[in-house]
Amino acid sequence: MQQDAIKQSHFIYWASGIVSICGIIFEVLFGALGSYILGDGVKQYTLTISLFLTGMGIGASLSERVMKRLIIAFIWIEFMVALIGGFSSFMMFGMTSFAPDGTDALFLYSVTLVVGALTGLELPILIRKANDIGVELNRSTARVLFSDYAGGLIGGLLFVFLLRPHLGMVKSAFFVGVINLSVALAVLYLFRKEIARLKVHIVAGAIIGLLLLTGLFFGEEMAFSFEQKLYKDPIIYNENSAYQKIVLTKEQGDTRLYLDGSLQFSSSDEYRYHETLVHPPMSAAEQAENVLVLGGGDGLAVRELLKYKQPEEITLVDLDPAVTELANTNYHLLQLNKGALKDEKVTVYNEDAFEFLEKDEGFYDVIIIDLPDPNNESLNKLYTREFYSLIRNHLRPGGAAMIQATSPVFATEVYWTIDETIRSTGLKTENFHLDIPSFGNWGFIMASREKVELEDLDISVETKYLTEDLLHAFTVFGKDEDREIINRKGDKVPLKPNTLIDPHLIEKYEQAWDNY
Repeated sequence: MQQDAIKQSHFIYWASGIVSICGIIFEVLFGALGSYILGDGVKQYTLTISLFLTGMGIGASLSERVMKRLIIAFIWIEFMVALIGGFSSFMMFGMTSFAPDGTDALFLYSVTLVVGALTGLELPILIRKANDIGVELNRSTARVLFSDYAGGLIGGLLFVFLLRPHLGMVKSAFFVGVINLSVALAVLYLFRKEIARLKVHIVAGAIIGLLLLTGLFFGEEMAFSFEQKLYKDPIIYNENSAYQKIVLTKEQGDTRLYLDGSLQFSSSDEYRYHETLVHPPMSAAEQAENVLVLGGGDGLAVRELLKYKQPEEITLVDLDPAVTELANTNYHLLQLNKGALKDEKVTVYNEDAFEFLEKDEGFYDVIIIDLPDPNNESLNKLYTREFYSLIRNHLRPGGAAMIQATSPVFATEVYWTIDETIRSTGLKTENFHLDIPSFGNWGFIMASREKVELEDLDISVETKYLTEDLLHAFTVFGKDEDREIINRKGDKVPLKPNTLIDPHLIEKYEQAWDNY
């Protein structure tokens, strides 16, 4: 081959790798968008990956019709990927804020299918162009596909470890769109001798580039105003960590923490939640020298624990270091948690709770489980018989554990399934629920190796809400929220433990909260 042809063929392999990196980033970005805005991460990632791959298949099929002017076709495909993919996150937030319900989901799925189809068009065209240049078909196919698959791995790693935590979802989309556009312009320059009306394509690329750069530098501010409409109060802190989106809002003294759009607490009534979470098991335990807190990275549960003199060591395990760092540095959280995580008694581990218990050799007098609801696969494992068996194995005789267990009013079957799962490990349980204005009626389950005696519980530290009389009232459940669950046919609903092999709790949770 001539020198120019060799350069062109080599760049085609590079281009295939780069556009594959962009394609996989858009694919996982759409899944992340769906998970954050629409909820149910497993469902959204499944749908977006399926639609993206289906789109790629459609695009590959349509590529048969592109018989001539392969380079022009590739350039305009990249132009469209850059424009549609680049503005995808920005438009998604806009749709969520202003369009009717359901429009945002339709938009996301449509964009996923279209970008997938355009991505599916790219590779067959590049393979045929490499073949036209003079590379043998088997070699051109193998090299382009190698670049594609290797690029896919790089794209996934870049999104998880670089783009999402440092640029966020809006800037990431614009940034990747700029890369797609850069590939198109590089191809345009490299093959300029065989392209008619070159200036038209250059002008089109320049206009798209101007739009993308404007979005890259200013789009996040506009999207922030869109996102603000998703929250009741003004946003005062906004961060994309490696694990989730962290948002703090504040209005008239009410500070609220949201993780991936789900409310974690409101400062106006969080004391009701945390006093109930902490003080009953601290009272029930024969001793409370070693305490384990799973979740609770905001430090509010630890604040309640530090009211007692007994604890010699408090171990807190929270997956996201960004949350515990925020609890230690943010003025509003420090006002609430009183610097609890900085206390010399407290040791913080940023690990998965399940994995921590699997390798930990310690035993604890009190275990506080303050984890998010089981709304996805990764959280579901923290509500299984296997997980509660680990809790039992780390709980000293005479010790007590308290588990937040969602609402027995809004998700009755979910609450009692959690209770059944805990009981299946041999632990004995006592059930509590109370009204928390920002959440509604909320449930907790206390577990111990021995039967919990309510008469022995006493509140020995200062509280804003909790009293011993209230503890007894918390154990009373109405007919429509008790363990005897009756379906529409009038039959009793059997309860079975939630396990890793049979994670049926997720489906129950989705169905229960679908109308709230």
